[in-house]
Amino acid sequence: MKENYFTELDLIEPIQRVLREKNFTIPTPIQMGGIPIVLEGRDLIGCAQTGSGKTAAFALPILQNLSKNQSNPVRRSTRALVLAPTRELAVQISESFSLFGSHLRLRHAVVYGGVSRRSQIEKLERGVDILVATPGRLLDLMEDAKIVLGLAKVLVIDEADRMLDMGFIPDIKRIIAALPGIRQTLFFSATMPPAITGLAGNILHEPQHIEIASNVHTTPQIDQKVLFVDRNNKKALLIKLLADENVRRALVFTRTKYMAKDLSRQLVRQRVRSDDLHGDKTQAARQQALNSFHKGRIQVLVATDIASRGIDVDNISHVINYELPYEPENYIHRIGRTGRAGKKGTALSFCEASEVGYLRQIEKVIKQQLPVWETQPFHSHSAAACSSSAKHRSSSSSARYAGSSGRKRSRSKKRYGSYI
Repeated sequence: MKENYFTELDLIEPIQRVLREKNFTIPTPIQMGGIPIVLEGRDLIGCAQTGSGKTAAFALPILQNLSKNQSNPVRRSTRALVLAPTRELAVQISESFSLFGSHLRLRHAVVYGGVSRRSQIEKLERGVDILVATPGRLLDLMEDAKIVLGLAKVLVIDEADRMLDMGFIPDIKRIIAALPGIRQTLFFSATMPPAITGLAGNILHEPQHIEIASNVHTTPQIDQKVLFVDRNNKKALLIKLLADENVRRALVFTRTKYMAKDLSRQLVRQRVRSDDLHGDKTQAARQQALNSFHKGRIQVLVATDIASRGIDVDNISHVINYELPYEPENYIHRIGRTGRAGKKGTALSFCEASEVGYLRQIEKVIKQQLPVWETQPFHSHSAAACSSSAKHRSSSSSARYAGSSGRKRSRSKKRYGSYI
């Protein structure tokens, strides 16, 4: 199959120069398909997982279009607005605009909660070309007339399904009501549940659609395994795994912030370079943890699912699910942090007896059975037996419903279909 290159896209020289300097040569599928559409000024729906390169798919053409129509931003206004669900993702998107626009004379700002408003207001006072924002802080600034959206020409909604999960859709609608009716709208989501499909239908005009298959189905570079283990042996197993020299940079997921904090502290006591990332941390502390992980000062970052989207750190060798997620789709988002850009990655999932139901749901969503690492030193035969029993019950139920009216089977498809 013929490879495509950034040089084939109609990008201006200042942007091409940055791509050469950073050795970005081959665009991802979402970039190859999305950049021409955005350059033409058309609306776009991009359905792609985190790690697919979607930030560059909208950042590069937005920078180009704004630079070609250069004008001084009006005081307390923006020409382009990008909405992100979390502070971490907003910062990373802002950094991408800064990088790709380093040879352009455009002003951008990022606003998010959890920090003082003063410096953010000062940047907005002169007006900006591009504003990256979380919904809550943006509404706060709008209510105080620190930012007016009536001149915005472009709206980007990133990770719309995450916005839905976090209850931001009413805020998004309030923000959209303050924008001009004639604008370009770019809409990105990893999944398209009915509420998100409905929102997109109401705010986009004749959009082009690009769908990139999930990394789970298209990235054989991720070696996935399940490790059956009793709850009281999980920490010992984790420490044993982290001692392996092949585990160079590991992202460890827990379900709660309390477990993330406790586990990170225990790893530090075992002289494992570790930090944690969760909602209780101040923005400064969260950014410091991310920077330490990015620069290799720590080996392990223990995170809750708030970080399963938006962490943009290269060369993560291992994702370890210390606790399986409540929602099976979060498994896809978690493991998508490794095995990126054609590199190999490993995803290890601990499973105690009480988590077997979560494991079965995950396997339904990804349409494959995870191989079991039976030779690991803390293998739990009882948890494995629970898994086998659950699998047998599931098969028996499927056989029963296959011969009935089919109503239960159709409900099951509805529950999982939007995530596949």
